[in-house]
Amino acid sequence: MAKDIFHNAVKTALQKDGWTITHDPYQLRYGLVDVYIDLAAESAIAAEKEGRKIAVEVKSFAGGSTISEFHTALGQFLNYQAALDVSDEPERILYLAVPRDTYQTFLRFEPAKTVIEKYKVRLINYHPVLEVIEQWIE
Repeated sequence: MAKDIFHNAVKTALQKDGWTITHDPYQLRYGLVDVYIDLAAESAIAAEKEGRKIAVEVKSFAGGSTISEFHTALGQFLNYQAALDVSDEPERILYLAVPRDTYQTFLRFEPAKTVIEKYKVRLINYHPVLEVIEQWIE
């Protein structure tokens, strides 16, 4: 299974943000297939995060076509959410981690913006060089 080029940057950013990585990757059985979400984490000690569990699909958007990569990322997000819903951990919240440049230049504008809102895609906007989370978008 290939990891996105910014996989480790997001992993480090989550750890800097106080999350404990519990699975890398997070494997789910869904029907006849296994799906692999890039990371799973549980919050550390911070009170407002206590007991909160997340799964994170990391996307680099480093290929040629941003819209094509968005279509792929959206499809993965929807399939992984469906798998999580019927898993042993339906309370785990799924996020799509996207680099700041992609968010700033593409995802916050149409048509991506409407699609993200319609399908309730939760985003983690990360800085791939500084390895920090800049924004959680619910």
